[in-house]
Amino acid sequence: MTGPFLEMDQLIMRFGGLTAVQGLSFKVEHGTIHGLIGPNGAGKTTTFNMVSGFYRPSAGEVRLRGEVISGLNMYEVARRGVIRTFQHSTLFAEMTVMENALIGTHIAFRPNLFAAITGSDRPDRRKARMRAEEALDFFGLLHLADVRAGDLAHGHERALGMAIAMTGQPDVLLLDEPFTGMNPEETGRMMELVRKLRDNKITILLVEHDMQAIMGLCDRITCMSFGKFLAEGKPEEIRTNPAVIEAYLGGGFHAA
Repeated sequence: MTGPFLEMDQLIMRFGGLTAVQGLSFKVEHGTIHGLIGPNGAGKTTTFNMVSGFYRPSAGEVRLRGEVISGLNMYEVARRGVIRTFQHSTLFAEMTVMENALIGTHIAFRPNLFAAITGSDRPDRRKARMRAEEALDFFGLLHLADVRAGDLAHGHERALGMAIAMTGQPDVLLLDEPFTGMNPEETGRMMELVRKLRDNKITILLVEHDMQAIMGLCDRITCMSFGKFLAEGKPEEIRTNPAVIEAYLGGGFHAA
């Protein structure tokens, strides 16, 4: 394809008298891992909410393959191939791992009461099951298919959230702090899974505070501060950018 795959163009998000994001523009190339970083309160999650359809921007546009998707409902954005995960677990704790994964397949296999009564939806159910199994296998969770989601270890919970997103067959996956609360071993394993997603032609926009993960994963990084674009570049360029270092209060950024 020609041109940027996912493009944020002069995005503004106001909440009453507060402007959370102000004139933010950046582009994400197809098949890359693109990091979105910044200090707490920089506007990263608000930006995710605009891209995913949770918020309608006060001004500006989000474009996917040149098509404006800002202002669409979340399910409409998801059907176009942009799916997100959240900072905190959104699993159904009393349901099994498999049942949670099957929920994600509803984007492609929409439930139909008449079809369920007549049994004509059996082919779709089989396909949905196969897709859920593939996603769980990809994330190393298939052997836990019958386990209650609420009984999973933290790392497995985060992986299941990503598996649910993957069952929707995204073109763009928005990962909101996927490494939060993980120990170094879990983080390393999750980094490998994110790389595998990229290798499977899924474009990834990643918000994360773990700078080792960001620097080790991303092809390109955009940094925000106080709702505005601050800097962009390759990891090594961002690591040494004076404005970024200042935004992270100096040495703490280098230590990460």
